[in-house]
Amino acid sequence: MASATRATPDTLPAWQTLKQHAHALQNVHLKNLFGDDDSRWTNFTRQVAGLTLDLSKQRWDDDTLEHLLALAHEAGVPGAIDALLSGKRVNVSENRPALHTALRLPADASLDVEGEDVVTAVHESLAQMECLVQRLQAGQWRGATGKPIRHVVNLGVGGSDLGPLMVTHALADYRPKGRHPLEVHFASTMDGSQLADYLGRFNPETTLFVLSSKSFTTIDTLSNANTAKDWLLGRLSTHGDQPSAAPLSAELIVRQHFIGVSASPEKMSEWGIASDHQLMFWDWVGGRYSLWGTIGLPIALVVGMDNFRELLAGAHAMDCHFRDAPMEDNLPVLLGLAGIWNVNFLDIRAHSILPYDGRLEYFAAYLEQLEMESNGKSVTRQGQAVNYSTCPVLWGQLGPNAQHAFYQLLHQGTQPVVCDFIAPLKRYDEVEDPDTRRHLKAQHRLALANCFAQSRVLMLGDDALDDEGPRPEHKRYRGNQPSTTVLLDKLTPFTLGALIALYEHKVFVQAVIWDINPFDQWGVELGKKIATDTQAIIDGEGDISRMDASSRGLIGAFWASEQE
Repeated sequence: MASATRATPDTLPAWQTLKQHAHALQNVHLKNLFGDDDSRWTNFTRQVAGLTLDLSKQRWDDDTLEHLLALAHEAGVPGAIDALLSGKRVNVSENRPALHTALRLPADASLDVEGEDVVTAVHESLAQMECLVQRLQAGQWRGATGKPIRHVVNLGVGGSDLGPLMVTHALADYRPKGRHPLEVHFASTMDGSQLADYLGRFNPETTLFVLSSKSFTTIDTLSNANTAKDWLLGRLSTHGDQPSAAPLSAELIVRQHFIGVSASPEKMSEWGIASDHQLMFWDWVGGRYSLWGTIGLPIALVVGMDNFRELLAGAHAMDCHFRDAPMEDNLPVLLGLAGIWNVNFLDIRAHSILPYDGRLEYFAAYLEQLEMESNGKSVTRQGQAVNYSTCPVLWGQLGPNAQHAFYQLLHQGTQPVVCDFIAPLKRYDEVEDPDTRRHLKAQHRLALANCFAQSRVLMLGDDALDDEGPRPEHKRYRGNQPSTTVLLDKLTPFTLGALIALYEHKVFVQAVIWDINPFDQWGVELGKKIATDTQAIIDGEGDISRMDASSRGLIGAFWASEQE
C-alpha cells in the first residue's frame, strides 16, 4: 500500500482541486450533466469478465474523473494494487498480507510470499475439500449409525456465514443433477433460534455440521456447535432409533457428524474434530474475504466443485483486470473513485444496494459486511484520527421489493442516497417448457424495465415524465440522485465471482485513498470482549458494580425475570 509517511488525503493537491471542482458543480443538476450527449454512455461505461459497469448516471463530468484519477495516482493506488496482489504486508495493524486473491489463483500459477509458494498450499486445501464434497454428494458419507448424510448445517457467523449463504442462494440453479439428495442450511444467530428450528425437524442420524470459524473462538459459532454436539450425543448415543443396540461413543459421533474449517487446527482437535475432517485456511485471509477457500465448502456442496472453480475463475479474471488495466479503464478503480466523489465531495453518506434478481437476495447483506467492516474506520494507517469521511452507511434489498418500501425516501426524501442497481441481461433460456419459459422471460423483462426506469427517475426527476401539466408539490420528484448500474451478461458462477471481486477491489481502492486499513476489525473484536465480560456478570461471576446504571438495570431486569 502507500508509504507510511504519506500526506493525509485531504492535503493532496488533487483533493484540493476536487473540492473546488465540487463547489463549481454543486448546483448543476444531473439531468443537465447528462443532457442529450450520447457519448456520455461510452465515456462512462466499461466492460470486462461478463460485466458492464455504467457510471454515466453519477453526478460528475470528464473533468471530475480526470481529477479523481489524479488523486488515485497521488494516493499511490497503482503501487498499492501491486503490494496487495504480490503478498506484501498490507494489513499493517496485524503485520501480515491480505491474500484472498491467492485463493483463486490457478494451480499452475506461483506466488512467493516471504519464501513460500502459497499456491501449492491453497490447492492442497481445495483438493482435500473436493474429496469431502465428492463423498457427501455421492451419499458415501455415513453418520454414526450408518445412514447417509441428508442435511448439512453450516455453523458460522460474519464472513463464515454471509459469503457462503449469499453464493449458495445466488447459484442454486447450478446444482448438479443426479447426485445424492443433500440440503445445505445455515445457522449463525447466537440466540439459537435458527438452530432450534433445524434440531426440531432434522434426523440426527443424517445430519452433519460444518463448524466454520477462523479463530475457532467465536462465541456465537461455538455456542451453536456445543448445542448441536449435545443434541447429537443425546440422540445418537443410544444408536438413534435402535435403543437396544450398544451405545455409540462420543468420539465416533463427533467424528461422523462434524467437519471443521479454521486457521487453528489445534483448537479444532481440542474440540474433538478428527484431523482428516479438518479443512484449513490461513491468517492472511480475512473472514469477510474467505468464501474463495475452504470456508466455501457449503458452496461447493450445493453447486459442485466444477462450478466452485468457475466462481474462482471469475474472481481471478477480475484480479487480472485490476492488476493490468490502466486506471482510466479499471472497473474497481472507477467504481471506487465514484464512491470517493460521492462521500467526500458531494457529501452523500448513504449507499443502497439494489439487485433486480431474486437470486441475489443476500448480496446487499454481504456487501454491508464487506464494506462497513473493512472501511468503517476513523484512524489512518499511521494511527492518526481522520478529519474526513470514510465509509458510507450501506443497506439494501431486492429492488422489486424495495420499490414498495424505502424507494419513497429515494425519490422524495431529504436524504441524498447513491444507489447501485444490479441485474443480469439474460435469464430463463434453460427452461424447457416453452410456455413457462415465455412467461418467465416476460417477468425478467418486467424486472429489467423497473430497474432501468428507477435509475432514470432518480436521475431526471420530473423530467422523466411525459406529461407537461402542473402537479402539486407532493407529486413532484427532484431527481439528481446518482446511481451506478452493473449488468451481468448472465448470472453464472464465473460472472458472480467477477462481481464479488469487483466490489472487494473497490473497497481496497477507497481504503488506499482514505489511508485506512481495510483488513482489520478492532471494533468487532472490542464488542466480542465486552460481551464476554458482560456474560460473566450475567452468570453471577463478575462485579456488576463496575457497570453503568443502564447496564445494571438491564441485567437486573433479566435476573428478576428468572425469578418469576
